[in-house]
Amino acid sequence: MFGKAPGYKYNPLEKSSPGGVSHGLFSGRDQQPYHNKVHSFDYIPKIIDNDFSDSSQGWLSWICNMIVIFLAYICTFISFPISGWFVLKTVPNYQRLVVFRLGRVCPPRGPGVVLLLPLIDQWQRVDLRTRAFNIPPCQVTTRDGGIMLMGADIQFRIWNPVMSVACVQDLNASTRLTAQNAMTHSLSKKTVREVQGERLKLEEYLGVDINEMTRPWGLEVDRVELTLGAVLKPPDEASTGGFILPPSVPGLEGLEGLAGPIQQLAMHFMGQGGAPPPQTGSPGDSVAFTDEVSGAAPTVSPAGSVDQLLGVVRLLLSENLVNRVGACFHFRISSSDGECKSYYVDLSQGAGDAGLGAPLREADVTLSISDGDLLALFEGSLRPYGAYASGRLRVEGDLNTAMRLEELIKLFRA
Repeated sequence: MFGKAPGYKYNPLEKSSPGGVSHGLFSGRDQQPYHNKVHSFDYIPKIIDNDFSDSSQGWLSWICNMIVIFLAYICTFISFPISGWFVLKTVPNYQRLVVFRLGRVCPPRGPGVVLLLPLIDQWQRVDLRTRAFNIPPCQVTTRDGGIMLMGADIQFRIWNPVMSVACVQDLNASTRLTAQNAMTHSLSKKTVREVQGERLKLEEYLGVDINEMTRPWGLEVDRVELTLGAVLKPPDEASTGGFILPPSVPGLEGLEGLAGPIQQLAMHFMGQGGAPPPQTGSPGDSVAFTDEVSGAAPTVSPAGSVDQLLGVVRLLLSENLVNRVGACFHFRISSSDGECKSYYVDLSQGAGDAGLGAPLREADVTLSISDGDLLALFEGSLRPYGAYASGRLRVEGDLNTAMRLEELIKLFRA
């Protein structure tokens, strides 16, 4: 087995990064071929090469082992078929048996019916199916001084059952701790902007880093998916130089490659809001937005209070809008005098509802923003990406659900 018998050789999944060279996020670290001589399983000769021969065993020990094994076979056959209930094990295709005979590791057994000798064989089942675990959101300090809540969902499988048993005591706990440390260490070398805008690339490189550390345990990470939480502390402007979107935002040119939820949030909010920002004027003036692309009529959006905005939103509610959104939003609005009010927009049932206070049902997304920023957000003078990245807009809940608010903003600007 495991290289000695056909059909029982386990090979890890091959992964490569662009350019043909696998590399992770840890800078200054050479990617050397994997060798087992520097790890904790030096007592297992050439296990990575599927070779289970043990040249360290002396001839006297070998003779004693053969005698004991021969006597165990004799006892098994003499007591058969009664002994068959204890020595025959059925192993499904997705499992293997790791057997230690007289304390020495043997090639993995299975699938099918496996014979285990009584008294001298110790065995353990190993599941080869893909399993998953999640890293709960934890605080990560980025290179530019920002603090973010970051988590991850990781899928992995065992490609070498012998190494997973002989080389690590608690595989699940060790893998979880290793993945969390790798994520924290890797993301601390990135800026908030890089974490939000290069999530797919970070997931790929983080998977390479975790694989490099867990490969000696016979484990292969198949997928890493980062979960972006709230920005607890905005980055230092001196380090980031501010958050600036490309000048082609009105047409969404250049944003096709942005994969982070924050960029998706910005694109959804601004997909129909490519009009230029309003010009300054007297408080009584109104600002006209002209859509030069579609040729639609100008939109007039007078300045007002949050209560007036709520009245306009109530007029826009309909069953069609509820079917497109299907979510409940809770707004925590803070004013310049320090007063904080709660508003809700329930687009989850019926014809929708909006009002002052907390929603009757649990909100899907909670948005914390000032009254001036909320008005600017609906009028189009404030970009959601800049508000979120600077900490002026805080989102609690699923960002994909928050993107659905774009339907309401689009109706408001129409």
